[in-house]
Amino acid sequence: MTHDDALKIVREFVKNENLVRHMLAVEAAMAGYAKQFGEDEGLYRVTGLLHDFDWEIHPTSDGHPALGIPILRERGVDEEILDAIMGHGSHTGTPRTSRLAKALFAVDELTGLITTTALVRPSKKIADVEVKSIKKKWKDKSFAAGVNRQEVEDGAKDLGVDLWEEHVPLVLKSMQSIATDLGL
Repeated sequence: MTHDDALKIVREFVKNENLVRHMLAVEAAMAGYAKQFGEDEGLYRVTGLLHDFDWEIHPTSDGHPALGIPILRERGVDEEILDAIMGHGSHTGTPRTSRLAKALFAVDELTGLITTTALVRPSKKIADVEVKSIKKKWKDKSFAAGVNRQEVEDGAKDLGVDLWEEHVPLVLKSMQSIATDLGL
């Protein structure tokens, strides 16, 4: 599966541009981890890009991502990617055994917190966001209350990276590198 093939699937199923931007943010963060780990960047990018492709057609934990997996399988998406996508939500019970799956779980929720942190800045620019700003917002449980902070912590731990010294900086830098695509 190429990046262009994955993007076509996203554009076919996702109409909400904010959701597309979320998937682009996750894709960028996954690329950052692929580079750090010396892994296949294309594989990581496609996984990040596709992980929520079915959210608009299956917007419940009962449906997403389980009901989207057969669609991706029909389109020739690799089983390693499908396993990672199934594991990106704790509700599926799918174990995250590969580094790919662990990275996807680790970055998914964090991208939302970083985006929200950028949006409350006067400039609304992710370039103006620093790790210390994210950490301050992290402590305010009412800020971006939908972000599961425990999953962010667990994801970093399972991936074997320090949350504040490695994980948050890598995801932030990755997202900053595509600020225009994110509308930030």
